[in-house]
Amino acid sequence: MGDLNSLFEPIAAESVVDLVANQIENLIVQGILQEGARLPSERELSERFDVSRPKVRDALKRLEDLGLLHVRHGEGTFVAQLSGQAMSPALISLYARHGVAFYDYLEYRKEQEAFAARLASERATPSDRAAIEEVIAELQRAQVEGDLEASEEADVKFHSIVVNASHNAMLIHMMRSIYDLTRRGVFYNRRFLRSIDGSGDRLMEQHKRIADAVLAGDADEADAAARDHLDFVEMSFRVGENRDRREALAKKRKQAIGL
Repeated sequence: MGDLNSLFEPIAAESVVDLVANQIENLIVQGILQEGARLPSERELSERFDVSRPKVRDALKRLEDLGLLHVRHGEGTFVAQLSGQAMSPALISLYARHGVAFYDYLEYRKEQEAFAARLASERATPSDRAAIEEVIAELQRAQVEGDLEASEEADVKFHSIVVNASHNAMLIHMMRSIYDLTRRGVFYNRRFLRSIDGSGDRLMEQHKRIADAVLAGDADEADAAARDHLDFVEMSFRVGENRDRREALAKKRKQAIGL
C-alpha cells in the first residue's frame, strides 16, 4: 500500500467534521481508498486536513458508525469490507468443482471489460496512462524472463488498471470483486492459457493491443481488443476441453484392446 497522506486535502469551513467525513467518503466511493486500506493516524490526518484532532476523531467515529471504517485496537483505522464477495464461499467451491458457470463468467467479463476499455479510451488521465504503460512493461518483463507468477499478477493488475481508468465507480467496485476470483484461480489458471498459446506471446500481444487502443483514445478499437482477448480465452478453454476429452477416450480405447 502506497503513502496515503497525499490523498487528503486541507479543509477550511464551518462544518469541519462533515467535510472531513465527506472527503474520506468520496475517496471510498471513487475506489481510491480500497477495502482493507489503513488510514493515516489521527495526528497525520489532522495535519493533512489542517483541522484539530478531536474533529478528525469525530469524523472517523461517524464513518465507523456508518460501517465504512473499522478500528483495530493497537493497529489503526481501516476501510471496512463494503462490496462483499461476488459469490459465497460455498458457491465458489461448487463452481470450482463443476465449472458450470465458467462460460457465464467469461461472458460477463467480456461485456464489462469491453465497456471499461471503451470508457478508459475516452477518460484516461495522464496518471492512468502512465499506470497502463508501467504494467505493460511489467508484463513484457515477466514474459522475457519467463516469470509465470509475475506474469499472472501483472495480468490481473493490467485489467484492474484499465477498469480504474474508466472512472466509473460502480464498475470499479464490481470488477474488483471479479478480479479477486480471477487472482485466486477460481475459474481458470493463466498457465493453462499459456499451454494453449505456447509461449504466451499471443496473450502479450492482446494486452498490448488493448493498451495501445486506450492510450490512443480509440474507443472502438479498445472495445474490440477487449472482446477479442476474452474470445481467445474462451476458445482456448474449449480447445483444452476437447483435447482432454479425446485423451480420455483414447485411454479407454487402449484399455478395451488390452494394451
